[in-house]
Amino acid sequence: MNSGLYECTVMHHRLEPKQHRFRYRIFLCALDLDEIDAVAAKLPLFSRNGRNLFSFHDADHLALAGQEGRPVREKLTAYLAAQGVTLPADGRVLLLTLPRMFGYVFNPVSFFYCFSTDGAPQCAVAEINNTFGEQKLYLLREPAVGGCFHRVAAKQFYISPFSHLGLALDLNLHIPDERLNIRIDDRADDTPGARRVLLTTLTGRRRALTTGRLAWYLLKYPLLTLRVIGLIHWHALLLWLKRVPWHRKAANPHLQLDVLRPHASLAGKNP
Repeated sequence: MNSGLYECTVMHHRLEPKQHRFRYRIFLCALDLDEIDAVAAKLPLFSRNGRNLFSFHDADHLALAGQEGRPVREKLTAYLAAQGVTLPADGRVLLLTLPRMFGYVFNPVSFFYCFSTDGAPQCAVAEINNTFGEQKLYLLREPAVGGCFHRVAAKQFYISPFSHLGLALDLNLHIPDERLNIRIDDRADDTPGARRVLLTTLTGRRRALTTGRLAWYLLKYPLLTLRVIGLIHWHALLLWLKRVPWHRKAANPHLQLDVLRPHASLAGKNP
């Protein structure tokens, strides 16, 4: 199968206004969108749109208006078409994401890697979620140079209360192979050479997607998806104790653009 797992290290280093750094181990699923049903049929611990120790739910991804209830590949095809990108019917798509564990998941970010009919990299989409239930998609249109998609984009999305909305995301998404190498930096703005204020890396090694490996990760990373959301709030508390300035969700709605599943604070204010 094209699908697999990546055992990863997440590193997060805030540079200003005060230093704050952490590093954790996690694992991610790398799912070929055309293989998800086959993976579910093969692995008794994994299901699609059902209850299991590990599961994938189409509704967890690409919260596009009017696309509710559709398979994730259909939603991705519709989203790309709206952006002027044609995803071939036989083009491979690899989704890098946390699975649900015991029915729960919070994905800070997932990544779609899209390939053309001949296997050449076509585009990538970073899907970022926040704790208000909102989601925003960042399309990286350019084919990978040296195996890496790159884009600097105005953030225009409320990710952390300790990061203002005027920042830009510097996305560097290497195409996963035997190793995973992703870097997303927060920059002061989207002008060339703007200073970096926050560094985030996701690195790891590919593992086989097997029942035995999933069972091992169930023991090695117990309640991982609950731990992810817990650590987000823990580090928010640490930043607050360090007196790092924070920003209210309802502030500056005009800087929160193209938000999917917009929070009530954006009602009637968000394109």
